[in-house]
Formats: sequence, structure tokens, C-alpha cells
Amino acid sequence: MVHGLMDLLSLCWKPFSGTNSNNSSVNNHNNLDGDFGKDGLLWFKDTGVYDGHGGPEAARYVCDHLFKQFQAKSADDNGVVTPDTIKRAFLETERGFTARVEEMWPTRPNFATVGACCLVGVIYQQTLFVANLGDSRVVLGKKVGNTGVMAAIQLSAEHNANVEETRRELKELHPDDPQIVVLKHGVWRVKGIIQVSKSIGDVYMKHAQFNREPINGKFRLPEPMNMPIMSAIPSILSHPLQANDSFLIFASDGLWEHLSNEKAVEIVHNNPRAGSAKRLVKAALQEAARKREMRYSDLRRIEKKVRRHFHDDITVFVLFLNHDLISRGMGLGNRLSLRSALEH
Repeated sequence: MVHGLMDLLSLCWKPFSGTNSNNSSVNNHNNLDGDFGKDGLLWFKDTGVYDGHGGPEAARYVCDHLFKQFQAKSADDNGVVTPDTIKRAFLETERGFTARVEEMWPTRPNFATVGACCLVGVIYQQTLFVANLGDSRVVLGKKVGNTGVMAAIQLSAEHNANVEETRRELKELHPDDPQIVVLKHGVWRVKGIIQVSKSIGDVYMKHAQFNREPINGKFRLPEPMNMPIMSAIPSILSHPLQANDSFLIFASDGLWEHLSNEKAVEIVHNNPRAGSAKRLVKAALQEAARKREMRYSDLRRIEKKVRRHFHDDITVFVLFLNHDLISRGMGLGNRLSLRSALEH
């Protein structure tokens, strides 16, 4: 898998850290591009986790295009951000990638089997919008009064066939298909092939013209595709930010496979802010090693390509909220655009 991160950072946020389980370096490209409010948005903050499968192409495409589409759609809406603004950015990105698949079909047909889960957060006028395709997750650390306790609040819906709600939705959308979800080796999969039901890409599960030879036989359906099986329409949650909202943890499913929401929030809350993301990754790997009855140090020594059999790769970053600046509704100074891609 390939993970991409794309962020528009304002001074309304404390520094954050992002890392992955394979110790790959993160290449950051900083671009100071003028006054913060010129494009009609008083201020905004965009973050995302793009978790690719089948190859890096879809994650790279999303990393390069989704935020540009969001900028364009928000400009069309005179700078107002709504769930529909974000949805249209996702769908336009999907259309662009589908066109790319069609272009590549004669020479690289398996481009049709590449996809990416996408988890995106946008803050506008003190409201956090979370849009998700697939099984990455964002969790809010929220102070409980003056108790010193930090509650863990999940702010994203997941689209994975192992989630009962996802299976129910798929069965409702495909009432005449008894094989819409299949249990294989203890894992639920859409059509017995893929775990996630929503993504950018995976067009072989969305357009019949791409579900045929010469793509790999394991991706081809035995019956005609009368309607799209997977979707690129994100689930979008709106959360008005409050003074007791402390931090957000954005992470791919590799982290949540080993850490509960509560454990992740506890780790961030009980330790210094610096290095929070790296600390979460280490905790997840320690748990993965424990499950395999091996030492963490031994797991770390396993070759990167082989470690995929021991744990999924992990992307995680932690954002600490500065409510004083958020409440003013504006950023300070110049706008800082940062995009990073792991193994890009």
C-alpha cells in the first residue's frame, strides 16, 4: 500500500507529526503562496490520509488532485464550504481517475484494479467536516469537564465489509445478489474480492467495461455487472468544534487494527505532544509483535517486504487544536501549503 498526506496548514494549528510503520522518510514540499484570505475562504484547514491498494497510482492521483478539486468547488460556491462542496470534489477526482484508467486501458489494463481509501478533514467557520471512503479513521480526544479525563470520539464512518452496517447497506443496494458479500477465510469481502466498499478508483468494480479480460482473473466477476458495486460517494460528518475538543488522530486502518480508539487517545493525552504520531505507531507495532508472540525488536528487524505478513502499514498524524485562533476565524500571516507522500 501507499499512503499520501496532503495538508493545507494555517497557524490555527499546533505542529503535528506524521510517520509510517516502515520508517520511510516523508518528503515535505512547503509552498508559501500569498495572503491567507485571497481565495474567498476566510481560513480553512485540510488534512487527509490516502491509503492505496493494488498499487500506488490511485493514492498518488488523489494526493495530486483531490485538494485542487476542493479549491475549485469551494470557489464555485463563493468560498462557502458545505458537505456538498466536499462531495463534488471527491466525485470530480473519481471522474478524473476513471478517465485516466480509460486512457491506460490498451497498455496497462490492471490500472483498473488500483484504488485508494480516502479520509479527509476540512475546518470551516469553526466546524470540522470529515469525509471518508474506506476504512481509515479519525478520532477526537475530548476533555471531560474538569476531571482530567479524555474521551475518545470517533468522527468517521468506515466502509469495510467486516462492519455489519456496511454489509447491511450492500445487501440493501443489491437485493438480488446473494453473493454481494462473501465470508472467505474468516474475512468478509465485497463479491469475495475486496474488503472496502468505497474508494477512489477500483473502477473494475464500478464500470462493466473494465471488468473483463485482460485484467487479472481474480478481479473478474462471473456475472454481468448491472450497476456499480463500489462507490466513490463519501460519508461526511459535521462536528462543531468546542473548547474541550483537544486533538484529532487521523490514521489508516493499520493503526486501528492494533489500538482501540480509547488506547490511542490515552497515549496522546498522557505523553508530550512532540512525537505523538511516532509513539502511536510504536504502540501498534508492539501490539502486533505481542500477538505474534515475538519481541518488538525482532519485528523491527524483519525485512520491509516480509513485514507485510505481520502487520499492515500505518500512516498516522495528530493535530492539536488551538481554539483561541480558531475562534477568531482567521489565520495569521501567510498561507503555508504542505504536501507529503510516503514512498511517493
